[in-house]
Amino acid sequence: MAVELKDLTKRSENYSQWYNELVVKADLAEQSAVRGCMVIKPYGYAIWEKMQRQLDDMFKATGHVNAYFPLLIPKSFLSREAEHVEGFAKECAVVTHHRLKNSPDGKGVVVDPEARLEEELIIRPTSETIIWNTYKNWINSHRDLPILCNQWANVMRWEMRTRLFLRTAEFLWQEGHTAHATREEAEEEAIKMLHVYGEFAEKYMAVPVVKGVKSANERFAGALDTYTIEAMMQDGKALQSGTSHFLGQNFAKAFDVKFLNKENKLEYVWATSWGVSTRLMGALIMTHSDDNGLVLPPKLAPIQVVIVPIYKNADMLAQIDAKVAGIVEKLRNMGISVKYDNADNKRPGFKFADYEVKGVPVRLVMGGRDLENNTMEVMRRDTLEKETRSCDGIEEYVKNLLDEIQNNIFQKALNHRNSHITKVDSYEEFKEKIEEGGFILAHWDGTPETEEKIKEETKATIRCVPFETFLDDDKEPGTCMVTGKPSACRVLFARSY
Repeated sequence: MAVELKDLTKRSENYSQWYNELVVKADLAEQSAVRGCMVIKPYGYAIWEKMQRQLDDMFKATGHVNAYFPLLIPKSFLSREAEHVEGFAKECAVVTHHRLKNSPDGKGVVVDPEARLEEELIIRPTSETIIWNTYKNWINSHRDLPILCNQWANVMRWEMRTRLFLRTAEFLWQEGHTAHATREEAEEEAIKMLHVYGEFAEKYMAVPVVKGVKSANERFAGALDTYTIEAMMQDGKALQSGTSHFLGQNFAKAFDVKFLNKENKLEYVWATSWGVSTRLMGALIMTHSDDNGLVLPPKLAPIQVVIVPIYKNADMLAQIDAKVAGIVEKLRNMGISVKYDNADNKRPGFKFADYEVKGVPVRLVMGGRDLENNTMEVMRRDTLEKETRSCDGIEEYVKNLLDEIQNNIFQKALNHRNSHITKVDSYEEFKEKIEEGGFILAHWDGTPETEEKIKEETKATIRCVPFETFLDDDKEPGTCMVTGKPSACRVLFARSY
């Protein structure tokens, strides 16, 4: 381990502390002056930008367009859909006044009591209400449908216990909001977008996910069905990493959004919404990183390759600069992001430690002997293995190595997840196994009461009813481990973030 990182808590000692320290040490984010809110630092934001860019391309490839809706929502809008307001009421930040004035004692400013708003405004916890109020103006006929909109935005949910990226009062996300002429189209859309999230998580983040449908208790407030991708972190806990909701006609009815169908009859519109947030940063960190720092999948790494020279004098540095320039250019022409760090204000050892904690996938080093031998030392961040290679053709080698690292860290995470999926048939065994962490497949009678009892007694929740089959009898009927009543299939339980 690099000397500078001896003070990073080991995962085996305190996983939670390891995570908190790593977010700060890797320069991803820090706490802000506003309680529960974070400052995303440039390196952290660069990773989010790569996620955003890739997802945006995937949304546009499926026919979606970006728009922007207001941050502030009239309070009355939230009252229109009963389940929705109940789901978010306790997390809402409320704007009551529109002006400040100088304090009478001359010390700072106070809220001007004369500037009270006629109707309070809510800082959006999510945008269904303001968007469906807007869609009312956009939709008259079946010819106006479908509407496939997405927005990149920030939202506010007044969280009491926060943790950088995983749960903050304000966070960044995207929220898709679509309107359709038929139930089938809307359901198809909700499932299609879940598969887009699944593809992004596995292909780009190298995070294996379980796709499935949420139980009624775990559904989004105001949805008829919520679909989810669930990832397993290294400590065996689940992290909900993206959700897609079939909203039925609930919001169309709440905001009176009707259209003339092909038979010239008025009908309510069918809706979906779907989103992922900066919580994905937490998933990325906790799935792959180690006791030396971040391990980033090359497809999302801001710097994919760093080159560090080791030199004794200015003349040697000039020769290395000249040698490396061609390599940098070729790598960049291949679409690889490269940083050549020949800054003289930090020692090579410090640079090595810094890029290691930041999870740069490939490090190339050239010293005096390498210069003579036309070689470079290559280190891969995922395994920390080093080798010396000829500079001839090194660009192609690095390009292939980045693909290998991407595949390797996905496979490692997949093996970890699959080895921590357990099938249980009795509640006693369930209580034992849940203490060990991981995903548990078990039968449940389908009632909210049994689900609540399991949650209260074990802190485990139903993550989803998986689409896929992990074991031979997942989809076969059985009996609930708690009540002995009939169960349609096994569901996925875990403790979660």
